[in-house]
Parts: sequence; C-alpha cells; structure tokens
Amino acid sequence: MAASDPDLKAFLLATPFFGGLPEPSLDLLISMLVERRFDAGATIVAEGEPGRSMFIVKSGRLAVSKRAGSGSVIPLSGLEPGDFFGEMTLIEMQNRSATVVAESPTELYELTAQKLYACYKADIHAYVIILQNINRELCRRLRRADERFARRAADNDN
Repeated sequence: MAASDPDLKAFLLATPFFGGLPEPSLDLLISMLVERRFDAGATIVAEGEPGRSMFIVKSGRLAVSKRAGSGSVIPLSGLEPGDFFGEMTLIEMQNRSATVVAESPTELYELTAQKLYACYKADIHAYVIILQNINRELCRRLRRADERFARRAADNDN
C-alpha cells in the first residue's frame, strides 16, 4: 500500500490504533496494510476460528456478536470507520472471541501477525506505541463492559 496518500495518513493518525506514531513509523505500517472489501452480510471473522490478523475499519458499519451457551446470538457492539478489531488474537494467540459481520459494504485495512512482528523487528518504538494503543482501547472496552454489567445488576435489584 502506498504511504504517500495524505488523506490515508490523516485518517489512520486519527484512529486509536495509530495515534502518536511518528511519520516514518506510520509509513512503515501503511506499507504493511492490505485493503480488504466486503459486501453487506459478509462474515469478516467468526467466533472460534483461528485468527492471525486484525482489521482497521476504513468505511462501512459492522456488527460484533457472540453466541450464548443456549446458541442464541448476543449483539455486543457496532464498529464504524476508525475502529479496529481482531487485535486480541494477535496478543493472546487464541481463536476469535466474537463474530464480526458487515452490515453495509465495508472496506478494511488488515494487519497480520507476521507484519506486526516485522514492525517489531524494524521499529521497536512504533511497536511499543501500537501495543500501548491496543492496551488503551482494551481498557476502554473493559470499562464499557463493566458499566453495562453494573447497570444490569442495578436493574435486576429493582
């Protein structure tokens, strides 16, 4: 992917994943991204399948869901441009924890575990910033989940 597009750089720097990266590091990472397109209704990743890449949403809207023990599908969240998903498989090397489906035509940037490792080897500073950005986002998600859990518990007490 070409690193010279100023609109692409501005978009990526505004996302939680790429925030704080110096331009040479951003150029390196842009060269590692692969653009993927999906039609509405396409399953991007499925809960339980092996995962070796993560995605940054360029355009479109996606739905994140998880299967309950009963087999019913529980909606978890929606994803829009600038959001990212799939990072958990890169950190913990486990299967996908949820299913992500495109609700509209969608464009994503994919970063594989292999490319992230290449970033580690080539630019340790960028790698650390990316891991910090991922950790911040995971903390935000945990806080939101805690809030939802607390609201449900309070509703059940009433």
